[in-house]
Parts: sequence; C-alpha cells; structure tokens
Amino acid sequence: MNQVSGVGVSAGRVVGTVLKMAPPVSAPPEGERLADGADAAAEAARIKEAAGVVKAKLQERAAAATGDSKKVLEATAMMAADPALTKDAAKRVTDAGSSPARAVWDAAEKVADMLKSLGGYMAERANDIYDVRNRIVAELRGEQPPGVPTSTTPFVLVAVDLAPADTATLDPALVQALVTSEGGPQSHTAILARQLGLPAIVAAHGADQIAEGAEVFVDGAAGTVTLEVGDTERQYAATWAERAANPSVFNGVGKLADGFSVPLLANIGNAKDAKKAAAANAEGVGLFRTEFLFLDQADEPPVDVQVKQYADVFAEFPGKKVVIRTLDAGADKPLPFVTDDTEPNPALGVRGYRTSWHYPDVLTNQLTAIARAADASEADVWVMAPMIATAAESADFAKQCTDAGIKRPGIMIEIPAAALTADRLLTDATFASIGTNDLTQYTMAADRQLGSLAELNDPWQPGLLALVKASVDGATVAGSHVEVDPATVDADHRGDPVRPIGVCGEAAGDPALAVVLVGLGVSTLSMTPRSLANVAEILASVTKEDARRIARIALDAPSAAEAKAGVRAEIPLLEELGL
Repeated sequence: MNQVSGVGVSAGRVVGTVLKMAPPVSAPPEGERLADGADAAAEAARIKEAAGVVKAKLQERAAAATGDSKKVLEATAMMAADPALTKDAAKRVTDAGSSPARAVWDAAEKVADMLKSLGGYMAERANDIYDVRNRIVAELRGEQPPGVPTSTTPFVLVAVDLAPADTATLDPALVQALVTSEGGPQSHTAILARQLGLPAIVAAHGADQIAEGAEVFVDGAAGTVTLEVGDTERQYAATWAERAANPSVFNGVGKLADGFSVPLLANIGNAKDAKKAAAANAEGVGLFRTEFLFLDQADEPPVDVQVKQYADVFAEFPGKKVVIRTLDAGADKPLPFVTDDTEPNPALGVRGYRTSWHYPDVLTNQLTAIARAADASEADVWVMAPMIATAAESADFAKQCTDAGIKRPGIMIEIPAAALTADRLLTDATFASIGTNDLTQYTMAADRQLGSLAELNDPWQPGLLALVKASVDGATVAGSHVEVDPATVDADHRGDPVRPIGVCGEAAGDPALAVVLVGLGVSTLSMTPRSLANVAEILASVTKEDARRIARIALDAPSAAEAKAGVRAEIPLLEELGL
C-alpha cells in the first residue's frame, strides 16, 4: 500500500511523521457484573468520583484554551458530570449489579441513542457522550484516556476520528495535518480543520493501518496520503510551506481574468464573525446564520435584543450587501421555542420556514427586527428564508418581507424541488442562494454527518451540479418576465441578473468548484473568510468562457471523482499552488 485515499476537506501539502491517537477504550464485556463480595454502594460511588476527575481534567484544559476551543472543552466538562448519565449508571450498579464500567457504558449508550434519534446537530452530540463515556471508563480502570498525543516536534495526526474535546486542544504549531479513517466532510473535525487552515482528509479508509512514526506526504486538496515520500513530494511540501508563511491576501474585488465580476462574500454567525470577514476584505455577507445567535436561548429573544444583534453585524459592512437568513431552526439546530424534539426524522421535518406554520409570530418578530436594524444602518440588507419548497411558500415569505418594509426578499434553494421549479419560486422572491450542504444530502439521500456516506455526500456529484444549473436557468426565466427601469439601476450593476443566484454552501470555498459554479451562471460566492484569497486567485486565472467550458466538463462527467479530476486538469494553477 503506497497511498491511502479519502475525502480532502482542507487544502495543504506537508511531509511529516505520523503520530496516532490512542486506540479507543474497549467496551467492558456485555453483562459484566460486580465481583463477588463487592460493596455495590461503594462501587456506584466510584462512578461519580471518576466523572468528577474527568470533569476537572477537562476544565483544566479549558482554562488554558481560548475562543471556540474553550467553549467546547467547557461543554464537554459539563457533560462529564451530567446527572442523567452518572445517576443512571450508579443505579445500574446498585439495582442490577453491573460493574461500574459496564454501567457507564450502557447508560451512555441510552443517552447517545436518544440524541441520534433527534438527527442532525443533536445526533452529532452523541459523539460527545461517547467521548465522556470513554474518559470515565478509562478513569475507572486506571487507563490513559484517548486523546491527542503529546509531542515537542511537529507531526501528522492520524486517528479514527476526533472528539470535539480533542479537536479543541489541537496546537496548529505542532499538528501539521489531520487524517481520519472515519468522519464526513461536514464533521466537527472537517470544520475545525478549515477554520485552522490545517491540511485535512476524512473518511480515509485504511489510515488506521499506517504505522506510527512513518513519514508521509499529505495532500489535503487531493485527499491522499502517500507513504513513500520522494523528492517531488518534498518539493510540493516546501512550496506549500513558503505559501503558508506568506499567504496571499484578498484585495476585496472578486473577478475573472477578463474582468467579469464575481463578488466574494463571507458566511458568518455573529458580530465577531462579521469583524473577521470585514478584516479579510469580504465584499459583503452572503449568509448570516441568525439561528446561531439563539441556540442557547430557551425563549424567543425580544425584538429589541434582535435589533441590536443584527445592527452590530450590519455596522461592519456599510454600503455593502448583507444577506441575512431567517431562523433555520430544527434538524441539527433545534430551538426550544419553535422545534419539536419528538420528530422521528427532523431533517425532513418542521424546520426553517416551516416553523412559521406553527409559530408565525416568531418569523414576524424577526422580520420586524431585521427591518428596524436595516433602516438604521448603511448596509444593503437582503433577507432570505430557508427550506422553501413551493411557489406558494416563496410568495408568502416575500409578502411578509414587503409588509415588514424589507426591499429584497429571497429564498434558500436547499431542496431539489426548489431547484427544479426556481422559475416559479423566483416570481415573487427577488433572489436565491443555494445551500449546497443541504441540497447535496437531500439530492443524494445521504446524511451529511455520516463518514460512511462521504463519497455520496460530495458537492462534485453531477446530480447536484445539474440542480445548480437548473436553479440558474429557472432564475433567468423568472427574470425575463420582470420589467426593470434602467434609470433605477446604478451603472455598476447594469447587466447584473434580475434574479441573481448565489451559493453559500461549503462548495463555494473550493477554488476548483468555484470556477464550475461561476461557469454555471452563479452570480456570487459566499464562504469562510479564510477561503477568500485562494478562491479569488483561481478565479482570476480563468475567463468567463473558460469557466463555462470547464463547467460543462463537470456536468458531463459520470461521477463526482471524474468531474473533479476533469476540472482540475483544466486549471493547472490548482496543482501548482496545492489547492
């Protein structure tokens, strides 16, 4: 075996020595019971003590961490002492005679099963429970808990997958790259790798067979780990290291080689994100995820509170476009005041715009708050609703926006039905943004959190690209029926699509895929600020006609892998830069 392949989720090329995560804690034998003569009460008490030790260790790590890492560690520490887990486990010892380790194992499985049944974001939290379970069992046994290995020299971390508490403590100065045999492109590991700018590959089946201490070449863009490192690989790594030491900076103007404008926007969740996006010279905001402001709220925030939250974001982009998405509650982002935690399949349930069917005041209040904040700011505020499926829903949302005083109502295209009927949905809505994360999983019937479905859940799938084209074609048809007074359009925007389509999913941050999206007719691309410079550099190397030709290659490909390979072959700069 000379090479292991997986799904590349963060670009970068490095040569490094492999260090592997400790193997997972082994499950106690099923039905394992207390030893003869053991004091059940005393053994049960050990569970609470072990959980307390785990909590203290996590809190100690949290105290030394900052930002998101600190929050993850603090949240995991709270889980370690969750009475729902420890009390259930203790009861299994005193009432059924289970061994403490087995009791913790079974109690954690019960909690994890409950979270999995909720789907999406809550299902992903099951991994946190397993992490806590493993740590408590290791403490009970006197074993070393699993975690990131310690090292004084840089290394490539290879693991089955990483728990949030592990990823939160990664030191980018030491960890050169991440390779996991499980996990998907939207897993916590993948998201963190992108944020840190670490080369990363997930779903790399066979990575667990790589020997500890082996020297490897990791190519994050290609999704490959090469086990025999030669001069070529070392040169690639050296070139990437030089680029990383002197990163390119986005100049704030996205355009193609022939001058065709492609505004590059940022995805954000709060005012802190907005500041980072503005500092990265984003041309605006293509996705403001408002639900992230309220995930820890038990009740609907008052209108005045919402106005302040939105205004803080708008203030960072005077004169620039800010696309704000109304609450995308439900599925992986449940909010107690609008979602039902008993739904059997939340991803296909009452989420996004659909929550307004049962809680209309929540949407009305949010639109009121957005309108008030927009009126008091200099930002060009556009508002879109998630999970729109029909023309009637689109028309209803557009009317609610108009009634609230919002001038640019739009929709998210995340459902195949919306892509296929975009001409009708954009009769009343004035723009659309394609959420490729959800549109991919719904198109391919593949849960985006499952590493086992990573190959299906790939935005390079020709089926997904066909739906992007269908959306753009539908928007063109809808726009042809709209009368526009040229006198009302400023010179900089004459010739812009009447019904523009943007992309705000993870696909927009892939430089190669960005070329395809532009070639399909997408007007704007929105991404994590870290991706702006790389996307801009690749787009500036092709003309509009190049992009159209390259997009056709991807559309005509029989598979996602062949689509990606065919496109990359047409853009040699990608290989040259390691993107």
